[in-house]
Amino acid sequence: MKNAPIDIVFRDGVSPAKHKYPGLGYRITREHGMIIERDVAVPMRDGVNLYVDVHRPESGEKVPALLVWAPYGKHRPFQYGYFYNNADVRKEWISEYTMFEGPDPLYWVPRGYAIIHVDIRGTWGSEGNATFWCHDEGRDGYDMVEWAAAQEWCTGKVGMTGVSYLAIAQWQVAAAQPPHLAAILPWEGLSDMYREFAFHGGVPETAFTPIWQKSISYSMNQVEDITAMMKQHPLFDAYWATKIADFSKIEVPAFVVASWSDQGLHLRGTLEAYQRIASKQKWLYIHGRKKWETFHHPESVEKQRAFFDHFLRGQKTGVLTWPRVRLEIRKRYYEGRFRDENEWPLARTQYRKLFLDARCGSLGDRAVRNASRAVYDAPGDESRCPSAYHRDRAEFDYVFAEPTELTGHMKLRLWVEAPGADDMDLFVAIQKFDGKGNYVPFAGFNCLEDGPVALGWLRASHRELDKKRSTPQQPWLLHLRQLKLKRGVPVPVEIEIWPSSTRFAKGEKLRVVVQGSDIYKYARWIVRAGHPKTINAGEHVIHTGGSFDSHLLVPTIPRKRA
Repeated sequence: MKNAPIDIVFRDGVSPAKHKYPGLGYRITREHGMIIERDVAVPMRDGVNLYVDVHRPESGEKVPALLVWAPYGKHRPFQYGYFYNNADVRKEWISEYTMFEGPDPLYWVPRGYAIIHVDIRGTWGSEGNATFWCHDEGRDGYDMVEWAAAQEWCTGKVGMTGVSYLAIAQWQVAAAQPPHLAAILPWEGLSDMYREFAFHGGVPETAFTPIWQKSISYSMNQVEDITAMMKQHPLFDAYWATKIADFSKIEVPAFVVASWSDQGLHLRGTLEAYQRIASKQKWLYIHGRKKWETFHHPESVEKQRAFFDHFLRGQKTGVLTWPRVRLEIRKRYYEGRFRDENEWPLARTQYRKLFLDARCGSLGDRAVRNASRAVYDAPGDESRCPSAYHRDRAEFDYVFAEPTELTGHMKLRLWVEAPGADDMDLFVAIQKFDGKGNYVPFAGFNCLEDGPVALGWLRASHRELDKKRSTPQQPWLLHLRQLKLKRGVPVPVEIEIWPSSTRFAKGEKLRVVVQGSDIYKYARWIVRAGHPKTINAGEHVIHTGGSFDSHLLVPTIPRKRA
């Protein structure tokens, strides 16, 4: 029996002319040693035409193609001045031909590649109505790969590359298994839109989503209204399932990149996808820095080329000798060292419980004998309650007696209640302080410089666990129903803390912060994940000690033997 069709809510597209769109029309030019064909019509299996720009060598040699798949406009370059400090992307690293979050044709074409910029279905001049991050998009990608491979200028080898959306699409396209897709390079791309984009721990994301919706709504037709679909589908269902690729069908070589800094967007999903794809040849690189700066950094670009030169051009570049995993162990903002590993997560991880004690706001290695409570005010909708609260959070500190590395997932188990309410939104941050008590910052999201070690979220009514998928260190929430709270009845909740890697010196401090709103807040023009509309009211209570085993589970890493 086939599943019932899903009714998608669409919104009318915004006229592309309002965003410097040059208009639709085929044209060919020769620029900087490249032949550039703009607005090439590519038919999909249902007759809809997608429009692409092709950059290829002027010499006429046959070359492999790199597919750049995005909704942001193939005519739109990286926008200097739009992001804080330009996200540290230097102007000399990229040219005017560089599509936002994609590779620079002026680098790749002289080195024997064609770059294909795609306006995906229903965006800008491409025909049809736009749906995002779904199985249908994978089918379009299949058709595009096979079209590219059949062109007279192509060797028949096609790869995919890019950041964020350009990475997410690669999971769907690779799962469709187009025969001529030879390798993928997803650079920070979430893989579960419900858990990693729309609902963090069941809490709706309502800061970044509307901004993103606007950015992908330039269309001559209609586009999927993600914000409306979030309201219609607040629980995980068949709609959200269409936005998760079948990772067991991804078999092509993959160079996967994640960043510890991307708490609340791509980090979790990138690592989940890496673990689940069936590719026998796969490599993982995890840094702790800004995504676009790292993607465009000349050293990174050379690494990308070594990967594609091997799998698309048949050159011996040493890729097969790369460590399966290379990760950065952070000390503070842009201070850390890289280490090679054999797997993710690290097999030698030793998990350790740090027990919360509300009496003194501490974390300890031993279970706490006496029960106590931490109480804080839980602000509601920030648009209605902008004032600061006197008691707006609970804090618990642990001072390390010896140098310690924490790499992997943490889990926060709490016993909680919300007097006078039947639900509660919990926001958690793991922070680092040096031996003098000074806050230690890390890179955050795409361009911030005062971020945390890690973050976690939970709407208490979404606390039901998937017992098959959950592990002691990583709770997996079902999100299939709401389990409301009862007055005066504390309940245990398990909060997934997104992965991180941090080194603590002797005398340095780890702090757990729990409150009822986003712990990191910025001006609205700073684009980041946020949850300004919560269901919180009154007070939150955290129970510790006695029969309440509230604790933080941390992943300690013993030193590798020589």
